[in-house]
Amino acid sequence: MSTNPVSEAAKAVVRRNTEEVQGKGNFHVFDELFADDFVDHTTQPGTTPDKEGVRKLYTYMREAFPDFHAEIHWQLADDDRVTTFKTYHGTHQGTFLCVLPTGRAIQFETVDVMRVQNGKITDHWGVGNLLSLMQQIGGWAPPESQAIAR
Repeated sequence: MSTNPVSEAAKAVVRRNTEEVQGKGNFHVFDELFADDFVDHTTQPGTTPDKEGVRKLYTYMREAFPDFHAEIHWQLADDDRVTTFKTYHGTHQGTFLCVLPTGRAIQFETVDVMRVQNGKITDHWGVGNLLSLMQQIGGWAPPESQAIAR
């Protein structure tokens, strides 16, 4: 089985972002990895779809969960697009979406697709299980079940 050098390089850039920026808060690496014309196609509440919006999101997550880090389960690449399935872990020590710190350990799954061109992340699409995260910190509880009248 042969590997595509473009895909392998793209996977390394995405892994570096996950480990060094998201996991360690090394924002000098953020500037190296993200293109100035970066576009986030699935923005989170309170952020913008550009490089500064992602910096704001990463900063917010690290303030709410100072030990925030990811376990990468797998990555697949198709030329310049990298899909990553990972589980984020952390401890809720700062306000997150108006929920005051609880000290609870959290984990939630995410699937991200990032495009990497010329060694820089240019685009992002992603889905994270934020409902699970909100349940873990007490920010959402399912409605009580009601008997169905027959």
